[in-house]
Amino acid sequence: MLSTEYRPIGVFDSGVGGLSILQEIRRELPDEDILYFADSAHCPYGVRSEQEIRDLTTHAVTFMTEKRCKLIAIACNTASATSLAYLRNTFSLPIVGLEPALKPATQLTRNKRVGVLATEVTLKAEPLRRLREQYGAGIVLVTAPCPGLVELVEAGITAGYAVDELLAECLAPMNEAKIDTLVLGCTHYPFVGQAIARLLPANVRIVDSGEAVARQVHHVLERAGDRKTGSLPAQLQAFTTGEPTAFAKQLSRLLGYRMPVRGVICHEGTWAESPRELATDDPSVTSET
Repeated sequence: MLSTEYRPIGVFDSGVGGLSILQEIRRELPDEDILYFADSAHCPYGVRSEQEIRDLTTHAVTFMTEKRCKLIAIACNTASATSLAYLRNTFSLPIVGLEPALKPATQLTRNKRVGVLATEVTLKAEPLRRLREQYGAGIVLVTAPCPGLVELVEAGITAGYAVDELLAECLAPMNEAKIDTLVLGCTHYPFVGQAIARLLPANVRIVDSGEAVARQVHHVLERAGDRKTGSLPAQLQAFTTGEPTAFAKQLSRLLGYRMPVRGVICHEGTWAESPRELATDDPSVTSET
């Protein structure tokens, strides 16, 4: 059964990184309404304990279900690695997660040398170990964390000396190993993709999970008969546990268009919408201008 009521696709991340997934979902499903949730107040997740990440992610998904989301994409590798199974056992709606794009990388590599750039939590978590066992036979896998990169992207710094200096250090093991394929294991990293490509040999292919997640969201909605129908244009809105105006500026800078941003506050152990709302140049704008 097709749906005409407002029931958006939810996209969740610890900050702005999941906007890279939002972009892919919009390309795949341009007519669908999307609600983006950023837990900016607790970003980055990669330095937190697994239990803390699980608790924060559970709060976010609870909030998004209350906003009538029909499906939620966990657009955060770290949250997916630590919490996806728990969330699926806790909530009844479909939840699509992320995992490092190791399978396609092992199919693309020619010299059998693959790099994975991700947070410490993602690199140590079970999903990467499982993927390595499934697809890593005969592959030299070089992994490296890049502490501080998420924070730069969150600050709106996606190019320049600070980015290049940090990336050069993080990518050094990849260059030494002569990888020919690099997996971006964090949704923040595509926003510095040009800098990454410039610091690697020209033959290195860079892969991430964005397109695969968008295809899976499409597949799940089609299988459930839950695609949006009707002639109303897609509605986009965002929520953040951080400061709405600051987040709106980051969003606009990274995406190139605006959407309304509202604040979320913690009240007596639950998350609720704040009366604060972003006043943009045109508050009605919810898609490209």
